[in-house]
Amino acid sequence: MLERLNDPELGQRMLKLVREKAVRAADRLGRPAVLMEVCGTHTTAISRSGLRSLFQGLVELRSGPGCPVCVTAAGDIETMIGLSRIPGVTVATFGDMLRVPGRDSSLERERAAGARIKIVYSPADALELAKNNPAAEVVFLGVGFETTAPLVALSIKQARDTGLNNFTVYSVHKIMPPALRSLLDSGGINVDGLILPGHVCAVTGSESFRFIGEDYGIPAIVTGFTLVDIIDSVNALLNKILSADSATSNNYRWVVKQEGNGEARRVLEECFYTGAAAWRGLGIIKDSGLMIKEELSSYDARNKFGLAASICDEPPGCRCGELLRGLIVPTDCGLFGCRCTPTLPVGPCMVSSEGACAAYYRYERGEVAK
Repeated sequence: MLERLNDPELGQRMLKLVREKAVRAADRLGRPAVLMEVCGTHTTAISRSGLRSLFQGLVELRSGPGCPVCVTAAGDIETMIGLSRIPGVTVATFGDMLRVPGRDSSLERERAAGARIKIVYSPADALELAKNNPAAEVVFLGVGFETTAPLVALSIKQARDTGLNNFTVYSVHKIMPPALRSLLDSGGINVDGLILPGHVCAVTGSESFRFIGEDYGIPAIVTGFTLVDIIDSVNALLNKILSADSATSNNYRWVVKQEGNGEARRVLEECFYTGAAAWRGLGIIKDSGLMIKEELSSYDARNKFGLAASICDEPPGCRCGELLRGLIVPTDCGLFGCRCTPTLPVGPCMVSSEGACAAYYRYERGEVAK
């Protein structure tokens, strides 16, 4: 792991320092410190780097609801599959959504059966698809947090400004602060610190997460995605635990400002309003979803196709919901690595490139087996 650093010797000193603090924190708490990362990119980086095993017995790194594909509710997956079956509709989606299992199908299976489903890499690609196929109704699946939602908002504005009437968005975009508040209000988790998503905070600003320390007395750190960033965030959280400092701190200041990105926030406000949204594992959370405003309803797939909310149970045996709440790690699920693999996934956490199960399966199975 340390050979990836420009100065491995410095990395060794950093790790030694952090481990010493981890020992002191564990002594104070009477158990290993539990830190939750709230970003799928952090989850993948932690698994890939081997940090979890280096801190074993001292710091427990747990994943939270930071994978946008994973937190998309089972009912919304069913609605997306239903959309692909509507005659004349072309579904445009990011690739991670394709293989998420529904009750008895998936977008991948529907495509194999003849449905018009196109993988795109940005909302702009979906707009171009609509322009080039005027006879088709192109529906873009808007999945993601505050990081990707501004680009979707811009695509809606562009469709309106150019008079493109065969483009709509099925928005299941979600925002992170209400989800964390709901998770902490539940009282079902016991975390000593949170590693916050740097890219989300670049849009929202670090100020939007100040409530974590003020209302719950839990320290939180905004950080980036390099190995050094993550080690530094663990070090900073251990410092806060040892000094009883519960403030939210920004350790990603070259990207994240206290007030966030004003232009991105403005375009979100122009196109979306917040409403109740269903999260896999967390249920219905008030004001956590981004809904398309009434004046732009002609670009809202829910409105255009009369889509009703679907309710669907989790796949039998799948524990993705508990994983997203930080209650378990992937290997606690009896399906992990046997009935549920990246080739034949049962739940979304094994599908998405940001899913905790996929990260564990790819990078940490050898460690688990030891």
